[in-house]
Amino acid sequence: MNRVNESIPQEFVLLGFSDQPWLEFPLFVVFFISYIITIFGNLTIILVSCLDSKLHTPMYFFLTNLSLLDLCYTTSTVPQMLVNLYSARKVISYGGCVAQLFMFLALGATECVLLAVMSFDRFVAICRPLHYSVVMHRRLCLQLAASSWITGFGNSVWLSTLTVQLPLCGSRVVDHFLCEVPALLKLSCVDTTANEAELFFVSVVFHLIPLTLILISYAFIAQAVLRIQSAEGRQKAFGTCGSHLIVVSLFYGTAISMYLQPPSPNSKDRRKMVSLFYGIIAPMLNPLIYTLRNKEVKEAFKRLVARVFLIKK
Repeated sequence: MNRVNESIPQEFVLLGFSDQPWLEFPLFVVFFISYIITIFGNLTIILVSCLDSKLHTPMYFFLTNLSLLDLCYTTSTVPQMLVNLYSARKVISYGGCVAQLFMFLALGATECVLLAVMSFDRFVAICRPLHYSVVMHRRLCLQLAASSWITGFGNSVWLSTLTVQLPLCGSRVVDHFLCEVPALLKLSCVDTTANEAELFFVSVVFHLIPLTLILISYAFIAQAVLRIQSAEGRQKAFGTCGSHLIVVSLFYGTAISMYLQPPSPNSKDRRKMVSLFYGIIAPMLNPLIYTLRNKEVKEAFKRLVARVFLIKK
């Protein structure tokens, strides 16, 4: 029997892809480029939404929150990942690991709730257009956004506290490229069945319940759109929802695959690859999806660039 070491470790070793060293440099290049695109894309959406008065609507207020969330999400994991891919010594301090665990849980849960809030906004805009400005007033938007962040961070306080309180064995090797609950549970010497059950319960609450609300909202939206007489009107209505639906599909598809599927012999490598998409690729794609498909954002961006050039002249 290994003796339980309850002292606080100085650092953890993140294995990442060290068993496949030939992958590390290509991954470093891909993640670095993805991170730069994520930073630029999300900052652009935040600046355009804040500086262009035509985008001061509930839809773009929530989109700004999503972009801010994605910025924080990638920054909490990618820089450390890049350092470890570049370095032979793949370590993270104990404090850094706890902070990464907390932020990953908090921001992931916040995005689950925020995407449901955004679907409610689209439901009111399309199904109750005459009452939209009355229902989605500024105070309600602030309350909904704040509730998303508070719920996500509250969940993280509870779940991360339960995780870091577990006594650890001698091993400090995390078989992942980030500090995530399932990977850290494997380092504990005690029975973690209760923790795994709590993680599964939280995953159901934050994934299936918001996803169900989103699907219900879009069922009503589809009925309302089909009642629109003109093809142009239907196309415009679907256009305002298409970007959100794509983001929802990417986010919930990977999240459910990561947290709600039963373990399998290949689940370790699958979890790593899904985490990469969940934490790096999706935040990079979100601003591209919203800008490439959204005429209003593209026009607002052109106006912002024109104002910058006029100021320089």
